Amino acid sequence: MSLNIIVTGGFGALGSVVSAAFHQRGHQVCRVDYASSSSTSGISTLDLAAIDLCDAAECAGVMENVQHKMGGLDVLINIAGGFCWETLQDGDIGNWERLHRMNVLTAATMTQAALPAIRSSDCGRIINIGALGALAADAGLGAYAASKSGVHRMTEALAKELADTKVTVNALLPSIIDTDANRQAMPEADTRQWVSPSAIADVMLFLCSAEAASISGALLPVSRGGV
Repeated sequence: MSLNIIVTGGFGALGSVVSAAFHQRGHQVCRVDYASSSSTSGISTLDLAAIDLCDAAECAGVMENVQHKMGGLDVLINIAGGFCWETLQDGDIGNWERLHRMNVLTAATMTQAALPAIRSSDCGRIINIGALGALAADAGLGAYAASKSGVHRMTEALAKELADTKVTVNALLPSIIDTDANRQAMPEADTRQWVSPSAIADVMLFLCSAEAASISGALLPVSRGGV
C-alpha cells in the first residue's frame, strides 16, 4: 500500500536518506525544510523549501500543498532540528531557547497542522527523532538534551491523546548518527558504534508497516553501529 508522507528536515543528511528509502518503495514523499534548496533530487514527490516550521501559518500552507498535490497524509516524520555543545557556565543562554524552537516547537507545530489529515488515515503514523543522549545528559549537552527530552514527553503525551484512534506516535532515540558532518566534527572518534542513517530509515519503515500497528508511545533506542 502506498503512503503519503511528510519528512521535515528532508534536505539534510538523515532526512534525505529517509525520504529516499520511502520513495524507492513507491510511497509519495514531501520533503519540508528551512533551507532554501537541496543538493539531492529525485527522491521525493514534492519539495517545499524555506519553510519556518515554528510558524503555524506556514505549516498550514504545507498541509494545503500536500493535500492538493498528494491527496492526503498518512505519515509525519519529524526530523528537523539542531544541536550544539556548550557548558552552561560558558555558553550562550539564548541557545536554550533556540534549541527548544528547533527541536520541540518545529515538531509540535507541524504535528498540530498535520493531525486532522493523519487522523483520517487508516494507517496514521507520527515518528519523531529524540536522542539517546537526552535520557541522561552529559556535560555540555544540557540545552540539547533538555530540548530532545521535550520531544520524548511530547511523543508520550500525544500517544495517550490519540489512544482511541488508529494513529501511532513513537520516537526514535539515535546515538551519534554516522554523517559526513559528524565525522568532520569528530575526526578522532571511534565510529564503529555510530548508527547509519539507513538503519534509522529501516526502523521507520517498520513503524509504518501493518505489523507495527500496536506500537505507540515508545521511545526506541537506535544505537547499534555496524557489526
